[in-house]
Amino acid sequence: MTGERGYNDHETKLLENVEKHGCQVTFVFDADGDEPDFCYSIGFSQSISQPEVIVFGLPRKLMHSMVNNVLEQCRNGLVLADGLVIHGLLEGHVCILRSVHISQIVGEYFGSAMWFHRDQFGSELVEAFQIVWPGAKDGKFPWDENSSKEIRSAQPALCEPRLAA
Repeated sequence: MTGERGYNDHETKLLENVEKHGCQVTFVFDADGDEPDFCYSIGFSQSISQPEVIVFGLPRKLMHSMVNNVLEQCRNGLVLADGLVIHGLLEGHVCILRSVHISQIVGEYFGSAMWFHRDQFGSELVEAFQIVWPGAKDGKFPWDENSSKEIRSAQPALCEPRLAA
């Protein structure tokens, strides 16, 4: 089945979710377990006129909840910005937004969001934010001195330019 504009079932469901809920949260995992799992939003650009967000390395339900919480905070006036401290995403900790470097806005991380932006706006997705979280025990972010290797490896630094393959 395709939609009125020739959408496939996946695209139709995505568009319906954005219309109904304000976004779709897509979960991506590496079946081999070599790369951290992540979730990203699709539809922030349309529903709240703000960039999409992405979060890595936590349990699926928690990441999904974090993205939806950011959406709700934006509906209540939050304006996303690089370095913004966000409360209420993780119990007992704050998270920090980091601008995703344009070279990191790739299909590997934002595939359906890129499609959505082209389809709805006729242009490429050029802005997104990464929700970065601290270690539960020490409260250190990946960029902090002496942050754990686990915290750093769970959250790729999308604020940095992508290295050539």
